[in-house]
Amino acid sequence: MKSRVQSLKSRVEELRRRRNAVILAHNYQPQDIQGIADFVGDSLDLSRKASKTSADVIVFCGVRFMAEVAAVLCSEKTVLLPDLNAGCPLADTITKEKLCLKKKLHPEAIVVCYVNSPVEVKAESDICCTSANAVKIVNSLKNPEILFVPDENLGNFAASKTGKNLILWHGSCPPHVELRAEDILELKAKHPEAVVIVHPECREEVIRAADEVLSTGGMVKYSREIDAKEIIVGTERGLLGRLRKENPDKIFHLASELSPCAQERGEKLFCPDMKVITLEKIIESLSEMKYKIDVPEDVREKARRSIERMLK
Repeated sequence: MKSRVQSLKSRVEELRRRRNAVILAHNYQPQDIQGIADFVGDSLDLSRKASKTSADVIVFCGVRFMAEVAAVLCSEKTVLLPDLNAGCPLADTITKEKLCLKKKLHPEAIVVCYVNSPVEVKAESDICCTSANAVKIVNSLKNPEILFVPDENLGNFAASKTGKNLILWHGSCPPHVELRAEDILELKAKHPEAVVIVHPECREEVIRAADEVLSTGGMVKYSREIDAKEIIVGTERGLLGRLRKENPDKIFHLASELSPCAQERGEKLFCPDMKVITLEKIIESLSEMKYKIDVPEDVREKARRSIERMLK
């Protein structure tokens, strides 16, 4: 007799075939969601997969702004987000109206928009970036004025790597700003042989204390290639399942689980928005073809230009 989870996975597979659907899952999704996905990756990986898929339906297991990117790049396809409550506090820090006011203060600036933002903001930007290519994008721009939105820490990181003075937006990712430099120093003392990798959305003090600063996709690649047998990871806890599965000979620690200071603060590097999608919701989404992500044509065309510039 099949277990309940196996039964749900079988139902997902049946609906996937019937709908000619592809399931994309972000690295922070729960392990059962990653397990049934056709592709698992970071925002850049999934943006590329969305732009190339031959499926009729894209089920995006992530948060809303990611599904919006897929809808922009694949206007002829149906893009479904299984739970409309899958949002992003970082993306919520900026709106089209707020960005337009900022642009009036800096009319000569090129706007670089982190992909963690609403589609209307992307439409008002010159070029998008992800955490994987933010440094490369910023470094490619010759304009003396660059407005970087909405993640202040990622913007600071890009500025430090390129030597450019960026005009920054005051937005941040709640799980990533939990980590402190004191946490990293505690971890290094406790596990002196371990390599510390952190996400560029972390605070500047944490970035300075880490051995490597990488996107989630970069962490996957780095962990696979490095000889170190012990790695401390400073990003949302959902990535650890994939890292452990793909590298069974290595030991991975979540930074907040090892640091007494982080434990005392009760911080867990946890994004609740990334955990709202379930197998049941995917089944409901494919059964009823909900919730469809629609982007108005005028917004889509403008956003597509900034996203495609990033992909190139």
